[in-house]
Order: sequence, then structure tokens, then C-alpha cells
Amino acid sequence: MSRHTPQVEQIADGVKRVIAPNPSPMTGEGTNSYIVGESRCAIIDPGVDDTAHLDALVAAAPGEIVAILVTHAHPDHTGGAHRLAERLAVPIHAYPLELQGIRDKEFSAHRPLYHGDVIALDEIRLEAIHTPGHAADHLCFFWREAGLLFAGDTVMADVTVVILPPDGDMSAYMQSLEQLQALPIARIAPGHGRLLEDAPAVLAHIVDHRREREAQVLDALTADEPVTPEQIALRLYPDLDVRLQPMAAAQVEAHLIRLVELGEALQSGTGWLKTTA
Repeated sequence: MSRHTPQVEQIADGVKRVIAPNPSPMTGEGTNSYIVGESRCAIIDPGVDDTAHLDALVAAAPGEIVAILVTHAHPDHTGGAHRLAERLAVPIHAYPLELQGIRDKEFSAHRPLYHGDVIALDEIRLEAIHTPGHAADHLCFFWREAGLLFAGDTVMADVTVVILPPDGDMSAYMQSLEQLQALPIARIAPGHGRLLEDAPAVLAHIVDHRREREAQVLDALTADEPVTPEQIALRLYPDLDVRLQPMAAAQVEAHLIRLVELGEALQSGTGWLKTTA
């Protein structure tokens, strides 16, 4: 039996949050699960398969739970989805794409969700926004009338979103951020961490940070001596927790792949070079 004692927090009118019991260097305090709606409710990202956590989600819903929405098929977001769906006899909605890298191999959706599809919860309408980058199947859910974006792992509070190839794509991520910047988003409910106010400033900061990191990765390259992502990561993150060093190298690789697409770098064996053009 789980020893976890979930805490239910009302973060906005019609929205409650319960943090899943999976704290780690990658997930922070844990994955945010959201209960959205009043008479008809949806659960966004059920999180891990933990009895107390799933019980708390069901108990906190003010009305009938009619749908489970998944932002992307990483295990910390989907682990409890099937158990909750079976318990409530409700469908799981997600973008219909099987990831190639890190993924919940047991997860599958009952109903596909595509960009622009809408989940109607009486007066609340959640618009699916396809936002690849962190993962190729990633969806955000936008409550336009409230200006509230449920961002999954496209935006995280106070930490940098990890982009890991092959499913993570830095160019796609930058395009997704630009797409979000064009929407009337006021606040962001991320997949990990606190509610973020002033969404335009948050998104602008993320874009600026990514561009700055891209410039640093390019600056670490030379035209004559190949450099590996691991070497660049040690230069850029000298004090990083050793457990996160492989992730940092993969993040650098995502930037390098983008620099190749931009014509500013090329791969040479296991290393990378700056183009001479």
C-alpha cells in the first residue's frame, strides 16, 4: 500500500493540481496531474501508478470524470493512465504517435487527439496544441477563455526542458515555442513545478535562453578538431550532478543537430565541426 499522502491544490477556478509521488533530479517534486472542470471533468497527465495518488485525483474531482488527457507518452506522465481509465471506464486521449526513445511501452490511447481538436467540458473547452520538441507526440492543452495553458513538458517551472534525440528535436521545439507565443496565453500550468504567471515573459525567456545556449555550443566548435557532445557538455555544465551528465550531452547533441540543419556545423565521426562557410 502506498505511504504517499497527496496534497490537492486549487490553482485556478475550475483547476486542481495533485503532484505525483515521483520526485527526482529530472521530475523535481514530481509530475503535476491536473483536474479540470466542474460538472464534467478531465484528468490531464495521471502521473505514476500510485494508489493514493489516483485515489486523490478521483476524490478531488467536483463532477464526473469523462476523459483522461495525456500530454506525451513518457512514463512519469502516463504510468497511472490505464489503471485510472479502467477504474472509471473513461477513454484516454493522446496524440497517436509511438515514440522511438524513452517512452511508456505499455501505454496506448483509446482515442487520438490532433492539433486543433477540442475536449468540451461543459463551459470549459480544452484545445489540443501539437507542440513537438521535448517529444514528437507532445500536446499542450489550451483553455483559451481563461488564457491558461497546460504545457506538459514543453514548459517547466524554473528548469530547462530536456530535448533528447531521437524523439526530442530542438528545431521543432523552437517552432513550438513560437507557436505558443502567438497564442493569447496569460498563465502556464507546467508538467513540473509551480503555476507560471506572465506567460509571454516566460516564453520569451525560454527562447532567449535556447538561443544563448545554441551560440555557446557553436562557440565550442572549431573547423579542424572534432569535439564530442560529452566534451561540450562538461565545458558548459562543469558543476552538473554526475547523474545528469548523459542527459546534458544528449541536450548538446540536440543543439548540434539543429546547427547542422542551419548549415553552421557538420558531424565528423563521433565528433562535430564548425563549418568553414
